[in-house]
Amino acid sequence: MERGRITSAEVAARAGVSQSAVSRVFTPGASVSQKTADKVRKAAAELGYRPNALARAVVSGRSRIIGLVVAYLDNQFYPDVLERLSNALQAEGYHVLIFMAAQTAGNIDTVLDELLDYQVDGIIAASVALSSDLSARCRAAGVPMVLFNRSQDDPDMSAVTSDNYAGGRKVADLLLAGGHRKIAHIAGWDGASTQRDREAGFIDGLRAAGHTLHAREIGNFMLDEACAATRRMFAQDPPDAVFVANDHMAMAVMDTLRFELGLSVPGDVSVVGYDDVPAAGWLAYNLTTIRQRANAMVAETVDILLAQIADPATPPRREALDAPLILRGSARIPEGWTQ
Repeated sequence: MERGRITSAEVAARAGVSQSAVSRVFTPGASVSQKTADKVRKAAAELGYRPNALARAVVSGRSRIIGLVVAYLDNQFYPDVLERLSNALQAEGYHVLIFMAAQTAGNIDTVLDELLDYQVDGIIAASVALSSDLSARCRAAGVPMVLFNRSQDDPDMSAVTSDNYAGGRKVADLLLAGGHRKIAHIAGWDGASTQRDREAGFIDGLRAAGHTLHAREIGNFMLDEACAATRRMFAQDPPDAVFVANDHMAMAVMDTLRFELGLSVPGDVSVVGYDDVPAAGWLAYNLTTIRQRANAMVAETVDILLAQIADPATPPRREALDAPLILRGSARIPEGWTQ
């Protein structure tokens, strides 16, 4: 006959301690002596005991689970960030529950309902669009939320991004200083705050120097759409420089320019991206780009979320971290410019 689940009472009896001592050993942050912890863990290993995290959550009111919502993982920036967020949260005694959501407000609302059913302690929403009442619903449920690499016009919603507007202006300054005059932009998804802010900074940078955008196409942060946008853009009166809204698309743009259209990068056209994903530094691309400082963004996000979990009265924070320009070989480097 199969034996039932080992109980904490059995572990306590084997270790010669109280049942509450067993509970403290398996509760993150609880006070317990090293001697007691060693005895309890030894007894638990011998009996094959595993603490019931769900039952503990019911008693404590804390699940120690953070819900992470992400729209897509094709962009290398997000798998890297998910790993960093998971590691940072695990170091604080939390686990991550990942949900995928399409880039539509209605879809994230459905995912939110599912997340709240899991009694998560907090939510991080990365690269997703939110409906106007989402933050209010989370507050009503007592679950704090932080937006990662997105922001919205809700003063009660915390958000962590790079300084996308300043990043866009840096690209404009670089391309103008490099002598480019027919400067174009391949945009991402227009519903994303990151896209809007990057383009706004870029356009303002051009205007400040007395220039206007030569051409604009939309790639929607998708490889195939970025390739199609490149073909349309270069079919007539091609630009001599292109700012692409992220690296994921910028590498597709470079491939299309070089291998389909027979153009030299940066000899015929300079290409600049945004994110500084690992592949941007590969010799095959050597992509000039704006770096999103993922470690700093993750640290800020976790700090904000855990502060709001500990004290629901903690005011919301909106952080836009400086994003440095990374000079590589895909864009003409103006004389005198250094990293």
